[in-house]
Amino acid sequence: MLLVGGSLFTSTPATALFRRRALRCSASAPLQEAGLVRRAAEVADLSAGHTSPHPNFGCVIARGVDVVGEGFLYAQGTKCAELQAVEMAGALARGATAYLNMEPGDCFSDHTAVSSLVQAGISRVVVGLRHPFQHLRGKAIQSLRNEGVQVDVLGEDLQSKIFEDALKSCLIVNAPLLYRAAFHVPFSVLKYAMTLDGKIATRSGHASWISSKVSRGRVFELRGRSDAIVVGGNTVRRDDPRLTARHGGGHVPVRIVMSQTLDLPDEANLWNVYEAYTIVATQRGARKDLQKKLAKKGVEVVEFDILSPRDVMQYCYDRGYLSVLWECGGSLAAPAISSGVIHKVYAFVAPKIIGGVNAPSPVGELGMVEMSQALDLIDVSYEQVGPDMLISGFLQPIPDLSPVIPSSDELSAIDPTVCPFDTKIISFYKTWDLYGAFSNYSPHPIQMPDENGKYQTWSSVEHYYQAQKFAGVDDRLAKDAYEEIKTAKSPEEASRKGRRLQRQHPDMVRADWESAKIDVMYRALKCKFSTYPDLSAMLVSTAGSVLVEASPHDLFWGGGREGEGLNYLGRLLMQLRTEILDRNSKAAVVS
Repeated sequence: MLLVGGSLFTSTPATALFRRRALRCSASAPLQEAGLVRRAAEVADLSAGHTSPHPNFGCVIARGVDVVGEGFLYAQGTKCAELQAVEMAGALARGATAYLNMEPGDCFSDHTAVSSLVQAGISRVVVGLRHPFQHLRGKAIQSLRNEGVQVDVLGEDLQSKIFEDALKSCLIVNAPLLYRAAFHVPFSVLKYAMTLDGKIATRSGHASWISSKVSRGRVFELRGRSDAIVVGGNTVRRDDPRLTARHGGGHVPVRIVMSQTLDLPDEANLWNVYEAYTIVATQRGARKDLQKKLAKKGVEVVEFDILSPRDVMQYCYDRGYLSVLWECGGSLAAPAISSGVIHKVYAFVAPKIIGGVNAPSPVGELGMVEMSQALDLIDVSYEQVGPDMLISGFLQPIPDLSPVIPSSDELSAIDPTVCPFDTKIISFYKTWDLYGAFSNYSPHPIQMPDENGKYQTWSSVEHYYQAQKFAGVDDRLAKDAYEEIKTAKSPEEASRKGRRLQRQHPDMVRADWESAKIDVMYRALKCKFSTYPDLSAMLVSTAGSVLVEASPHDLFWGGGREGEGLNYLGRLLMQLRTEILDRNSKAAVVS
């Protein structure tokens, strides 16, 4: 559910999307084009809820007013929107115009989006937004122009007011990415349900149910669009929530509990990590006995010197989260708003009155004494959801990054002393990072032999690595797990399935896995970097720098939150880099 073009809409099944092969516009050309850009934003939004949130890319190919192809990025590492659209359009793509909600750039070294449009014969591309990350900004646009494709960017080449609504649609559909790029925190949404008299529970704390079943279904959709859900200790003690998306599969967000004192029950629904992962954020030194109990249940406990909403959001930013949903009570909502980490509000207002002087309200004390201090929502939207009214709006404007920011190549042309690789420590994590192509989730398929020597194609290194946990095990469930991971639609799904199956069925994991996993990973990395010369060149360009996989939670493959991790992925890449440099040096001597 997202505000696009001034109204709220929910995603439709992809099958229904691909049956709609034409879109008719009867207005003038600028209005037609504005409508097609808005359509690209709508198509981009169709991936929400399938997997962990990521940049939302949509592509619409049209000949005049007729749409002949559409596609959206399902997840990082899957077939790009542009390739899907040209495959649908077929021969009709030649000479047609492609409309993109945002400049392509899911991964720095992946050129599939541009090559798909060029090879299909697309003559013109209309782009809603340049990519918000500076190391990707303008690169795809310049590549298309270098290939002779006309590229028009909203707000630059197309400046008519007619395109303002289309530009807004493109901004909103990628609001999480834009906030991350501009403010270096995830996009945070505060959600609550209250009565007409502004209460979220009775004076006894009972709150089930203020809103209707229809509204609760909408909340599940909001959860499915989020990387994480934040609640406070009061919510855990009072409601014992599950905080699952319940949308019939797909992405399940991480649950985060903020508690300074760790005054939490030994048993709670959130401590069951088979449905979803749980993180407890607390103050350093709080209740070490409970920390140990939670760790045994598989709950991750993260200590902060001073627990605050901003520090927790910084931690979420470091984990690569784009979108966070706050479902907390008023005592946590107030400091979250005061610290500036809440960007949007969803308020479900039920036609009920319960009264009560001591009944809690959605937001606690903010220290305001005059109405002039009140925080105004902007871009406010109203929608009736069952018997309830949903009011939503932004507390902070959506960052408009449309002014041209020079790319790293353009900076080098301006100042040759500027070098994007001039650093001693190079970190990578998400595929949208500057060195994100080093990630196991990057969209680079590999071919690896199975136990019989037969080569199989794997969609990513992560697919291959997770499946190898069950390779060669003479057990039907293990074989099923192997195939389930191999056919996962995205690296995120492959990782989620592999980790879940390993936790639930440790007996299915191959006996030598702990001693073999490093070799498995290294062979996959060698295949990846030998298959793609541009990746090998990027790796060689980091010579002299320490490579760190910047996962704050994986203390084996990653570097950890405070450098306490073993960083084995970074180590293997540096080992591979040395091998490539030695090989290149020997080849140079021979020549």
